[in-house]
Amino acid sequence: MRNYEIMYIIKADLAADARNELIERLNNILTSNGATVNKVDESMGLRDLAYEIKHEKQGYYVVLYVSADEKATSEFSRLVKINPNVLRHLITLQDE
Repeated sequence: MRNYEIMYIIKADLAADARNELIERLNNILTSNGATVNKVDESMGLRDLAYEIKHEKQGYYVVLYVSADEKATSEFSRLVKINPNVLRHLITLQDE
């Protein structure tokens, strides 16, 4: 298992309970594929975007620190791409 940092941006107009449910659902994608979510960081929260993404000017930032294999991260990436509430995502491998 390798350590990854996953950052994704959620639509700003989601209600707090819907946003929390979406975050939990995305975490479950990773854990159901054998990954371990070490930390969920929502400290960046709601921010203005540098440019519009899908006609949105703001987004809610979430950063995950995960121990996973390639299967879990590729499945996460696949499902996030088709989720209409996620504007962007980025998966980076952390240095050992």
